Order: sequence, then C-alpha cells, then structure tokens
Amino acid sequence: MESGNRLGDIEITDPQAMRALAHPVRLAILERLQRYGPATATQLSPHVGATPSVTSWHLRHLAGFGLVRDAEPGPDRRQRRWEAVARGFRFDMPEDPDDEVGRSAAQVLSREMFLRAGDWTNRWVAEVEPDLDPVWRRHAGLADTRVVVSADELAAIEDAIEAVLAPYVTRDPASRPAGGRGVRLMRYVLPEGADEQIGRT
Repeated sequence: MESGNRLGDIEITDPQAMRALAHPVRLAILERLQRYGPATATQLSPHVGATPSVTSWHLRHLAGFGLVRDAEPGPDRRQRRWEAVARGFRFDMPEDPDDEVGRSAAQVLSREMFLRAGDWTNRWVAEVEPDLDPVWRRHAGLADTRVVVSADELAAIEDAIEAVLAPYVTRDPASRPAGGRGVRLMRYVLPEGADEQIGRT
C-alpha cells in the first residue's frame, strides 16, 4: 500500500460519488457498517433515521458507487445483508481550479462531514465524557495547535500522523489488547485564509 493511504481507505474521486455520499442518512449507513460490520436495511434503519425501505434505497445507491456491497448471508438468507467495502474513506479537493464540478462536490461532502463531526463531539461531551473513568478521561479531549508550514510540510505532517495510526487501524481484531475500547480520533486540518496571515506569526 502506498504511503499516501496507509489506512486502507477507499479513495473517492468521482464527483457524483461525493455528492451521493453527502447525505446524512448515507453517511450514517456507511459509518454504521464500517463500525459494526454487515447488516440488513431493517437492522440499520433505527440507527440511521430512515425506514427500512428508505434505508434499502440508500444502500442500493451507495452500492452503485462501489461504497457498499453484498455481504455473506446471515442466518435468515431471505434478508439481504450489506457491508462497507473499506474501513474508511477519503477524498481530495481537486487542485485544478477549472474543475468546478469536482470542487463543488468535495465542498458539499466536506460540509456534511463537518456537521456530523459537530454532532459527534456534542454528544460525546453530553453523554459519554461524564461517565468515563479517570484513566480514559485523562487521555480524552482536544488540542488546538497552530503551526506555520508550507503545503508540502502539511502533507508530510498528515503522512506522519497516518504512519503512527496505521498499525492500530489495520491490525487484526484478534490482536487487540484486553480492555481496549474504540476511540474516535478526529483530525481537523484547517489552513487559514491569506488575509489571516497579515501581522501574525
């Protein structure tokens, strides 16, 4: 695997696929499948805010863009089970300034993901953090660090972070430590606008 994608994410480059994923129900479906494994539309329905029939429609739409696929049948072979094709996904903002379709699609998906991230953090603060035992609470929270770097240096920072995370993300579930628990590591990478650089160090 190339160093640019050490985590084994599916790389989304098709603007139509970005727009298809930029929907709260579809993002919820994909996240649920990535986190908990294969499920039917009926099983997913109460967790994604849609009826089983609507959930099934969204699953077929995601499958059309290669983001989910049929899983091995479960105990009830009459029910279609779905799985995510990868444990995560990534997409890039097109560098070509003339690629308005690609840039617009990436912005729509990015906005929807930022909205979901805000919901996650708010729920964590309200519902999870108060009940964490001290050993976990000590390592939880956020950091807000500002650096002044070039675009190439920023890419190197991102690559170095992924190099640290990759062994934990890709290891076999059987080798996870006893007492381990899921931890969501959210990375916001927010370059400042050109006008914000004036008089700042």
